[in-house]
Amino acid sequence: MRRCCAFLLLGLVLLPARAQHPAVEAARAYRTVHAAEILAGFAELLSIPNVATDSAGIHRNADYLREAFARRGFTVELLKVPGAPPLVYGERRVPGATRTLGLYVHYDGQPVDPARWTHGPWTPTLYTASMEAGGTPRPLPAPGEPVDPGWYLYARSAGDDKAPLAALLAALDALEAAGLGLTSNVKLLFDGEEERGSPHLKEYLERFGDRYADVDVWLFCDGPVHQSRRPQLVFGVRGVTGMEITVYGATRSLHSGHYGNWAPVPGMRLAHLLASMKAEDGTVLIDGFYDTVEPLSETERAALAALPDYDDALRRELGLAETEANNAPLAERLMLPSLTVRGLASGNTGALARNVIPATATATLGIRLVKGNDPEHMLDLVEAHIRKQGYHIVYEEPDHATRLRYPKIVRVDRRGSGYPAARTPMDLPITARLVEAVTAAAGEAPLLVPALGGSLPLYLFSDVLGQPFVIVPIANHDDNQHAPDENLRLANLFYGIDLFAALLTMPD
Repeated sequence: MRRCCAFLLLGLVLLPARAQHPAVEAARAYRTVHAAEILAGFAELLSIPNVATDSAGIHRNADYLREAFARRGFTVELLKVPGAPPLVYGERRVPGATRTLGLYVHYDGQPVDPARWTHGPWTPTLYTASMEAGGTPRPLPAPGEPVDPGWYLYARSAGDDKAPLAALLAALDALEAAGLGLTSNVKLLFDGEEERGSPHLKEYLERFGDRYADVDVWLFCDGPVHQSRRPQLVFGVRGVTGMEITVYGATRSLHSGHYGNWAPVPGMRLAHLLASMKAEDGTVLIDGFYDTVEPLSETERAALAALPDYDDALRRELGLAETEANNAPLAERLMLPSLTVRGLASGNTGALARNVIPATATATLGIRLVKGNDPEHMLDLVEAHIRKQGYHIVYEEPDHATRLRYPKIVRVDRRGSGYPAARTPMDLPITARLVEAVTAAAGEAPLLVPALGGSLPLYLFSDVLGQPFVIVPIANHDDNQHAPDENLRLANLFYGIDLFAALLTMPD
């Protein structure tokens, strides 16, 4: 790409906020009066359990969305393929519109361990500030009662990913109340199993892709704003894959006094195996791990260079004295594949610890992929590394003969839910309009980011549908995404309402 294009794109960041924007003004006027009702509706949606494996809860969510968007002028249908949660399809045609926007949101959430939550994960609880900042619980406001944008609402999927659904519904209500029409046709795709890796989304798009054939650009409504709380537009995501590995010792747990210093200790073996995969500075030591990374374009490199230097503040916030690669910038580290240990298990700790050598030790590995990485190839590299450490790999529970034949055994479960990274060009024709919409909603121009650190199945939209995409995040960066006490800062909900009002009324 030519240098002038890179400078032109980054020059969009310098656009000033427009003094007035009718749709944004309408959104602000509406939410000022109806904030309590908007919050009550959001809490109602959050109260419906939405783990993808909970079929009854997932269908309740899908039914809620079908009814809510049908009331706002959309033709809505629950599309179904065998063994999958419903895909919520919606369409709203606008007479004379020359552009069709596709809006992707997922309505499922991560699994929960209720014991680790301060309140029930599906009992939305409002706080006067974040828990970390000393906020205290308070009742949901009554209709007409003022709502403080500094309040936080705690519940599973408050930030990831039901916030855009609540914001979009409120924006549609605000435009309707102000008599402002949409300027684009709109297609909805609400995914019910994104947190499981969207294993059926490809089948959905292959079977029902004709319904989305006229989409000009997809807006993916997921993820957080920048850690500095500045708005951002993002043009790609990392892919994801992973595996679970189990190291074996004796056929049963052994008394650590009777057999310590004699029997192999699976936990120690697993620790050595994991340490062999990654250096202390964060460099992954698996041969070939970085070989297939697709280089960034000149425009993408210029976009990275233009991002604010916020890492020191983020380290202070997170209590980290240093970060990987000698404090290399976070934005640059997200352009490389990563290897993380998502979980470890071997025996018990604390009051439940026993004087035993457990029979097994298990680790769940997560691998985030960048453009150019193939999920299966990356797992092949991990397996090759395991073999180089002297382990025999099995894919089922080893039988007695296998245990006696091989001194070091690892069982590998490749999980089967990975997908590749995706990036879309940053100089799309619609980029300037998106920048204008974000600027009007946020009061400042957005940061333009080549890719998020998280993952979404965007490759399906570029590879299966052949359509570009842009991510328009609204959640706060400290929303405890995927963790206990997930939350949404209400200022971010309000930003989302303003943003969707602007996006739905963008000029051609």
